Amino acid sequence: MSHTVMQLLLAAIVVLPLLGAVAALLPAPPGLKGKSPEQAVLRHGVTVTGVVLALSIALAAGFDHDHPARMQATTDLPWIPALGIRIHLGVDGISLPLLVLTALLTFLCALYSYFKMPVGPSPKAFVALLLVLETGTLATFAVLDLMLFFLAFETVLIPMYFLIARWGGEGRERAAWRFILYTVLGSVVMLLGLLLVGLDGGTFDMVALATDNGSSLSHTTQVIAVLAIGVGLAVKAPMWPLHSWLPDAHTAAPTVGSVLLAGVLLKMGTYGFVRIVLPVAPDGAHTFAPYLGAFAAVGIVYGSLVCIALARRGGKGDLKRLIAYSSVGHMGFVLLGIATLTPTGVNGALFANVAHGLITGLLFFLVGAIKDRYGTSDLDSLAGTTGAALYGRAPRLGGLLAFGAVASLGLPGLAGFWGEMLAMFGSFRPADGLSRPAFLVFMALAGLGTLLTAAYLLVVVRRVCMGGEVDPAAEKAGLMPDGPALADVRRHELAAWSPLVALTVLAGLWPAALLGLTDPAVQQLLAGGN
Repeated sequence: MSHTVMQLLLAAIVVLPLLGAVAALLPAPPGLKGKSPEQAVLRHGVTVTGVVLALSIALAAGFDHDHPARMQATTDLPWIPALGIRIHLGVDGISLPLLVLTALLTFLCALYSYFKMPVGPSPKAFVALLLVLETGTLATFAVLDLMLFFLAFETVLIPMYFLIARWGGEGRERAAWRFILYTVLGSVVMLLGLLLVGLDGGTFDMVALATDNGSSLSHTTQVIAVLAIGVGLAVKAPMWPLHSWLPDAHTAAPTVGSVLLAGVLLKMGTYGFVRIVLPVAPDGAHTFAPYLGAFAAVGIVYGSLVCIALARRGGKGDLKRLIAYSSVGHMGFVLLGIATLTPTGVNGALFANVAHGLITGLLFFLVGAIKDRYGTSDLDSLAGTTGAALYGRAPRLGGLLAFGAVASLGLPGLAGFWGEMLAMFGSFRPADGLSRPAFLVFMALAGLGTLLTAAYLLVVVRRVCMGGEVDPAAEKAGLMPDGPALADVRRHELAAWSPLVALTVLAGLWPAALLGLTDPAVQQLLAGGN
């Protein structure tokens, strides 16, 4: 495929959702209204996100897979010459999988919403916000200028705030405020770090800075820059102990909000570490790598222990909250892989990023479906008074939940396995100059985290899918868990979830497809773009 066509494809992928968001707010043309204007605007959302997904697949098909380390489909135009800021776009083997993942998840969310619109105000606003969110996330993975990266990074915050605050569940306003305050405060610090790198390095161009590999930045500048940029990225990642906004946001968000938050937004933070911190300020990254590894290892164990507490009987755990805390643990593996500063660890981190997006996106879809059917996602209620027992009452739904759980715990042959294993391999032999004993401890803690993850996820499957628990008070009141059969997986749910199941299996059985894209790009990035 010619360079011009690839250029146009990438530009269209980034800009089209924004144009679609503007169009969503306009009155529907008379011939397209269908049964109602609401239905027309939801159909518009499905169409726009579908076109963006088709374009991203075309971009992936036209991508030169023989040279994934080279920036492709590049556009480089002056934007604010006085400040040296340019509209610089491009994709390589690191950003392409995340671009396609974002387009896929947003399309599946739009499709799901067409049939199951979250309860709330105007569908027009909902579709417009969904499309603005997509533009921001796609741009984050496609831009190659530090200031444009920051703008794209921030663009995502406003639509996600409103999706939680206006279409969320109980406690949504508090959760939305915590989300926006944490991320904005982190972003302010990150902006200072980006400005320091750009002004000291003489350019905001990420490719030029990566090729320079920090040679024009003093050691002190690099350390300060990595600390500042790292804090902003760590909040989004979410790294322990900067994660506390996440469980509230997930619990309160509507189903599609949770899917996009886990599947796409968390990836922006870890992508920033790989794209900006490692190649642009290698000395600073080396200084902070042991601390990042330590926080990651603690986060893995902490997330798992909280999940065990939520999963046990009488723990009053919410299934959405449990999966949110599981994200803290899973993203800990991503951060640990990055902290090793080795090609093995960073490749593992990028693989785990994509796997987490697929598996946790599926799990949040499933929990949303369970909540729709039972009216609650409280684990004690599901296992006790309502007697979920999904295997007997909705076997396909129960089977999918069990599949999502075993994929999430890292079963070999599914996507969750490879990223976590490679991150631990990287910890076994970290980059030169890093303390090997310290990283062996982190590896041991990560291994413990995988065992704890298996423990709580199997408890969840046993309680929700098998049921069999009877609350004595409920039995006395005559509320026995022998309920009628529930609606099993519906057609639109099957359409929205099947691609995630298929890709989870495909990535697990054929990891080379993804690693073949990321590895040459990672090798070049860690070598300084030479």
